[in-house]
Amino acid sequence: MTLLTIIRHAKSSWDDLALDDFDRPLNKRGRSAARQIGRELKNRRFRFDLVLASPAKRVRETLEGIEKGYGETLPVQFEPAIYEASKKSLFELVRRIPESAQAPMLVGHNQGLERLILALAAHDARGLRDRVEAKFPTAAVALIEFPEARWAEVMEGSGQIRELILPRELD
Repeated sequence: MTLLTIIRHAKSSWDDLALDDFDRPLNKRGRSAARQIGRELKNRRFRFDLVLASPAKRVRETLEGIEKGYGETLPVQFEPAIYEASKKSLFELVRRIPESAQAPMLVGHNQGLERLILALAAHDARGLRDRVEAKFPTAAVALIEFPEARWAEVMEGSGQIRELILPRELD
């Protein structure tokens, strides 16, 4: 069994329209949501041995907030290919996760992350996949469990969403 946590960056600011998309920071609500998600991940006893993340500013700031809420430094590896990545590219990235990683986290952007989750996860009785299909909002977290023992063996549709955490539901 393998577990993958996928997190969309928190809400970003559009105050400075002259900024390049890559350099957009989080807004106040985004910073708060990132800390809140970090606390929730700690409360639910999530553990991470590898974090693959887009190097975009809003992702970096999301991770900083998660770490503050979580109370620990995370083992982050920035992957430029995650920024503006397609579902196919993200799926290939998942299949290249080192076998030593038992609890990785992937942090990035939509539409790629939403499409990746929909490709990886089968429909479930609780309707979690359907909720992701309707919308995977900022700072949302999806924990997907796979029956495959190795990341290189993960197949589309083989996963099950075990947890879906949305910041607005934590208020």
